[in-house]
Amino acid sequence: MASSLLTKQFIGAPFSSFGSVQLPSKFTSSNFQIPAHRSQHKRLEIQAAGSTYGNYFRITTFGESHGGGVGCIIDGCPPRLPLSESDMQVELDRRRPGQSRITTPRKETDTCKISSGTADGLTTGSPIKVEVPNTDQRGNDYSEMSLAYRPSHADATYDFKYGVRSVQGGGRSSARETIGRVAAGAVAKKILKLYSGTEILAYVSQVHNVVLPEDLVDNQTVTLEQIESNIVRCPNPEYAEKMIAAIDYVRVRGDSVGGVVTCIVRNVPRGLGTPVFDKLEAELAKACMSLPATKGFEFGSGFAGTFMTGSEHNDEFIMDEHDRIRTRTNRSGGIQGGISNGEIINMRIAFKPTSTIARKQQTVSRDKHETELIARGRHDPCVVPRAVPMVEAMVALVLVDQLMAQYAQCMLFPINPALQEPLQLSTTESAEITL
Repeated sequence: MASSLLTKQFIGAPFSSFGSVQLPSKFTSSNFQIPAHRSQHKRLEIQAAGSTYGNYFRITTFGESHGGGVGCIIDGCPPRLPLSESDMQVELDRRRPGQSRITTPRKETDTCKISSGTADGLTTGSPIKVEVPNTDQRGNDYSEMSLAYRPSHADATYDFKYGVRSVQGGGRSSARETIGRVAAGAVAKKILKLYSGTEILAYVSQVHNVVLPEDLVDNQTVTLEQIESNIVRCPNPEYAEKMIAAIDYVRVRGDSVGGVVTCIVRNVPRGLGTPVFDKLEAELAKACMSLPATKGFEFGSGFAGTFMTGSEHNDEFIMDEHDRIRTRTNRSGGIQGGISNGEIINMRIAFKPTSTIARKQQTVSRDKHETELIARGRHDPCVVPRAVPMVEAMVALVLVDQLMAQYAQCMLFPINPALQEPLQLSTTESAEITL
């Protein structure tokens, strides 16, 4: 499911004529040559991609870490959905900086404002614009980083690609860009919960070398309250304390650590996803791996499944007490052949240690000289506690887009009740959902 490709034409003057626009001195006629094959009869086209996700439920994020603000535009949201800023603010508060001593000390309220797409508390079906201002900017903290590249950060690759970048806060490569994702994800989560009773929960299952054993969390019963009961967002109190101690250890030393976020999805409609290129797990992998600092993705049994035989790994089918086809085990992670089977979806996303650290590192300057760098600024010693709502948001965006695709393709005509199930909850079940 590729991002949309936006094309804008500059009509009129050819590339060699910029009117009143002044080029920098280094782009003089002596060292800036227009390719001969670009005739004056052709128009310059700029093709921009990379900030939009989704086909039916489409979001575009905008803004930079130390600019005026950040946000998103949501296109394709169904009309008549009850929606207010408070629906998004709950999720944004989980993502915001300055929550505790193990997160960045940057103080932002991340207060969102819906400026289009709703009327009288309901969505209208038109694009929804959500904005969050930046209020605690310290651009001077990045003066050294304007001259030298932070190791393992996007500083260098942004320059390699664009030849220019926003230095303060890392610009679009900053995790602050995810505000737009989380705001849009809140809308997607509400649609999924209201329409099909789908519930998405993520939690921290590893910090550095502290690994939460899988059998200590019951994915059938784990709750948001258990996850949010501590600052590291681990549902097991004993391991939560160990994880916090691991982050504290590197935090006071100006260093950082990585970790793993586990995400589960309950009450998933059957039939979501498309065979071959747009398999549901492939879409989930793409969405989750688009988050900053991600380095790995596992689904279902993941790499551990490679140590099993087919007879050990296969999920045998059974009939449950409601005469529904189920699987006895769930090593497939709720998806088979790229299509959801109704079981709990589960996945794990690995996050690397934060690259901006307050310790001396060897690097290279923008003018290509080897140098040393001690980065300043305010950064998370471990990104995984704040990554939890980000992962939930991306999973929600995938699932609501797939839900709308399934409805569009396979629900126009009466379903085959012998093989298919309705996507929507019954009226009674829907009324019982607390939003």
